[in-house]
Amino acid sequence: MATMKVYAHRGLSGLYPENTMIAFQRAAEEKFDAIELDVQLTRDGQVVIIHDEAIDRTTNGSGLVMSYSLADLRRFDASRVRPEATSGAGIPTFEEYCEWASSDPSVHTNIEIKSSVIFYPGLEEKTFAIIQKYHLEDRVFFSSFNHLSLILLQQIAPGIPLGLLVEQQGLVHAGSLCSRFGFDYFHPALPSVTAEGVAECHDHGVGVQVWTVDAQVDWDRMVAAKVDAVFSNFPRRHEAE
Repeated sequence: MATMKVYAHRGLSGLYPENTMIAFQRAAEEKFDAIELDVQLTRDGQVVIIHDEAIDRTTNGSGLVMSYSLADLRRFDASRVRPEATSGAGIPTFEEYCEWASSDPSVHTNIEIKSSVIFYPGLEEKTFAIIQKYHLEDRVFFSSFNHLSLILLQQIAPGIPLGLLVEQQGLVHAGSLCSRFGFDYFHPALPSVTAEGVAECHDHGVGVQVWTVDAQVDWDRMVAAKVDAVFSNFPRRHEAE
C-alpha cells in the first residue's frame, strides 16, 4: 500500500497562527507533502490568504474581508488563535506566499477557493494568474465547496488537479460524480468517511483526501480505509503504514 500523504491544514496551524507565513514556513520545515490554504479577495481586488469570510476569529479586527482594502487589512494582527507562538503575524497575500513557495521546489500547495459563502468575481482568474507568474502550475491543486468554481477552473487552468469539497454529511457515489465531471479528488470531512466510500472513489480513479485528521484513532482509521491523503493541523508524528 502507498504511504498516506499528509497535508498541513492552513499551514502548521496546530502550533502557529493559521494561514500565516510562519505557519507555512514551519510546515515546510516539517516536510509535509503539501500545504493547504484559503484565498479570498479584498475590497480592492487583491488575493489574500484567510479562512473565514470575517476577520474576527483570527485577527484583532472585525468585519468582512471583502470590506477592507489590502492596506487596511495589513493593520491587523492575524495571530489571535495562537498568540503564544508569535505576535504581529499579518494576513499574507497569495502573491507573497507564491514568491516564497517558488524558492523551494519541495513546497506543494492545495489552494481552497473560498467562494461558497461570498462569491468573489475574478477570484479564480486572479489566483491562477499569480500561480502562472511564479511558474507553480506543476506544484498546486485546487479545491472548493463551490463546485461551479471548480468547473470554471477547468476552463481557465486546464491540467491542474481539482478536489471536490463537501460538507460534514458527505456524499454518496462521490467517485461517480467526480469522474463524470473530471474532478481528480474527493475531499470529505472525517466523520463521513467509510472504507466503502473510499473504495467507490478508487474504482472510478478518484483520490480521497480527508479533512481534518489529528487524533491517532482517526489517523489509524484513515490508514485502514486506504485514503490517499489527510489534512492535519500538527506535524507528521504518526506512522502511516
